[in-house]
Order: sequence, then C-alpha cells, then structure tokens
Amino acid sequence: MAWIKHFIFSALSCILLLTSCSISYQFNGASIDYNKTKSITIEQFPIRSSYVWGPMASMFNNQLTDVYARSTRLQQVKRNGDLQIAGEITDYSQMNQAVGADGYSAQVSLKMTVNVRFTNNADHNQDFERQFSATTQYDSRQQLSAVQEELVEQMCKDIVDQIFNATVANW
Repeated sequence: MAWIKHFIFSALSCILLLTSCSISYQFNGASIDYNKTKSITIEQFPIRSSYVWGPMASMFNNQLTDVYARSTRLQQVKRNGDLQIAGEITDYSQMNQAVGADGYSAQVSLKMTVNVRFTNNADHNQDFERQFSATTQYDSRQQLSAVQEELVEQMCKDIVDQIFNATVANW
C-alpha cells in the first residue's frame, strides 16, 4: 500500500515539474535589440496612384501597424520613434495577363506597389528607401468589384510581410 502512495506522489511530482518548466519560443522573424530600440513610428501611407480603390489605404495601414504590434515589443509612438516607417502607395493597376483561344482576355493581373522610407535611428546604415510590390491574378469572367477586397487584402499582407522582413527581420 505504501508503494502505491509513493508511486502516485512521484508521478504527480513529475507532472508538476514538467508543466512548470516550459520554454516558450516565438518565431516571428524579428531580430531587434530591445536595449537600443524601444519604439517605432509608422506614418499613414496615402494613395498616390492614378487608379484608386478607397478602402485600400486603410487596409494597408491597419495591417502594417498590426504586424509590428503583434510581432514585436516595440512601442508605437506618433513621432520620433527609434525606427521610423513612412511612404505612400504609388501604384494600383490591372492588366490583361493571358489571352484565351477566343482572343479575349482570360486572366487579369492586379498589382500594388508601395514606396517605403525606413529610418533606424540606432543604426543609420540600415536606412533605406525602396519599393515593394505584390501581384495577384483573377479570372477575367469575374468583375473586379466582386474580388477586389480579397485580392487587395492578400496583396497588402504580402507587402506588409516584405516590409517587416526588410526592416526588423534582417533576412
């Protein structure tokens, strides 16, 4: 009978020990020295493209601020952040991509380009101004208005990931 109590006590002790000693890893790609870099300023990106879809700017700006809030410990400040990101949406266009056997467009390509100015006040060697683009296709039998929100959201995510990797992931 005593050995059963000892076995139960040992088993519970092991379970308690294993659950209390856990290590947490976060693979978000950020490689930030939080001793030097504590804040980030992300300015609103206006649309400077000749073709405009109204909700695009807010979709992009929200995704950009969200990825830094979710994936880093940087405090977002209105001005003078240790890291500063500014820019504009410079292109939003569509073009025929493929022609079907009937001679009409079979697929349309939608492209979005964003110009980014990045300043790292802790290390100005990492500063840059660069354009990031994303392209997606849709079937020409569909109206752009029917698929536009989903496609723009996807392109925004692609560009935001590119910007995040270029600014804080150092890939």
